[in-house]
Amino acid sequence: MANVFDVLRKDHEEVKRVLAELETPPAAAVGGTAEQLELRGRLVDQLIIEESKHEAVEEEYFWPTVRDKVPDGDQLADKAIEQEQQAKHILNDLLDVEPGDPKFEELVLRFIPEGREHITYEENRVWPELQKVLSPEEGDELGDKLEKGKKIAPTRPHPHIPPRPGILKATGPAVAAADKAVDKITGRDKE
Repeated sequence: MANVFDVLRKDHEEVKRVLAELETPPAAAVGGTAEQLELRGRLVDQLIIEESKHEAVEEEYFWPTVRDKVPDGDQLADKAIEQEQQAKHILNDLLDVEPGDPKFEELVLRFIPEGREHITYEENRVWPELQKVLSPEEGDELGDKLEKGKKIAPTRPHPHIPPRPGILKATGPAVAAADKAVDKITGRDKE
């Protein structure tokens, strides 16, 4: 069994790694080669897939737990979900832009600080409060739900689906299946 904080920490570390890599390669505007731009495109695809899965399972399992268990959990969850929704809009826009396009760089550069701010908010503001009230058994159970949920979660952001657990449970599997079908057709599932 994996503890919820271990599962989330692993996800956050992966996102931070990708964000750091996205800051490094040169962009088209500063002489990036076709190979470097292709790498940036693959990194952004990886970011979109991982963030989409991560946010879907957080909205379905993690934030409801925060709301139920933590004093002021509603306010903590509301702020985090607002941040996540903003991120989903940026990631959704990135799906339609090629790495050589100046808009691609604009969106990436907008996402990087917002992504880091959200991770910091979760780790420094939310996790300590949840750790105070969550038993080790509950933490392991929640971690298991997150790990299992990520296996069947959507691989694309869906900013227009309301981030409510009931809606996500009802629509999530169909949306994820559609995402995976599109990924297979486009070859994105091989990245």
